[in-house]
Amino acid sequence: MHQLTYGDIKAATDRIAGRIRPVTLAPADPGAIRTAHRDPLDDRPEEPCEVWLALEYMQHTGSFKARGAQNFIQAHRDADTLPDAGVTIASGGNAGLACAWAAQRQGVTATVFLPTTAPAVKVAKLRGFGADVRLVGAEYAEALAACEDFSAATGALASHAYDHPLIAAGAGTLLEEIRRQVPGLDTVVVAVGGGGLFAGVATAARRHGIRTVAVEPENCRALNAAVEAGRPVDVTVDSVAADSLGARRTSAMALHAAQQEGVHSVLVPDAEIVRARQALWDHRRVAVEHGAAAALAALTAPPHHVPDRDLPTRPAAPSRGYRPGNGEKVVVVLCGANTDPGDLVEQAAGL
Repeated sequence: MHQLTYGDIKAATDRIAGRIRPVTLAPADPGAIRTAHRDPLDDRPEEPCEVWLALEYMQHTGSFKARGAQNFIQAHRDADTLPDAGVTIASGGNAGLACAWAAQRQGVTATVFLPTTAPAVKVAKLRGFGADVRLVGAEYAEALAACEDFSAATGALASHAYDHPLIAAGAGTLLEEIRRQVPGLDTVVVAVGGGGLFAGVATAARRHGIRTVAVEPENCRALNAAVEAGRPVDVTVDSVAADSLGARRTSAMALHAAQQEGVHSVLVPDAEIVRARQALWDHRRVAVEHGAAAALAALTAPPHHVPDRDLPTRPAAPSRGYRPGNGEKVVVVLCGANTDPGDLVEQAAGL
């Protein structure tokens, strides 16, 4: 297995420069995010936390996946290894969109396999990018098996939604942009599905001494389960965010990143994900996927256990909720917005 390195991320940063949209950051309202209870013996001046929202849903194709897809296809273009049969990928939707978009930019055919549960809005967008869309099975794993068979039969270059170093390295370029905009950044909060975004961001964050909070739905916890077991394992996928975070098994790259210092594992219930998504709509008129709202839910959900920030991180110990410390600078990645906003209604929530 290729262990993702910071060098991979730097190479991706150079390779996709000018080909993706730089991330926009917006500050959360002062006082919107509660801080952790202070130690009575802490005599430092009290400072509010500083929370920023990384609006990566404004990226090409509506999610961070465009970074990895552009890096993957551009790397193969540079190496003259793009086959006539084009590229193929299995996806819950967003990775397929990104692959189809990047392939179209390069004049390459893209064949995308999706589970039959994929949102209609994603299927329509895929076809708009000229992709050959094939709906197979009820879960991502079934679509992946069909994609692998197709690649073997046709010679199409197989990309992956998350388990490839070029894909993860492309995702990691996001952290490089974020830290340039927020000097002194302490923590980055990301939702985790298969682990491509997490692996890339955590690898770059560790290089710069930045904490990574890995957020998963309680019933969609491939990374957390892998950390507990010490190896990637299959998990049940049952969450409102399953269309984007519904990987049955995390990647070995993501597990390796999660086993390093500076990583917290956070599990959030679906009800809090729904509430965070609604709050973004009510207060900011931002319609994101449930998967993107999961990252924010980590900061807004009632805490069950909050890690001790004065001790080395123990990634195997999950918490429900994350509370920034005194004066902590935090960026929450809103990673995708390929969603049907029809279920968002006016409420009194806010952020």
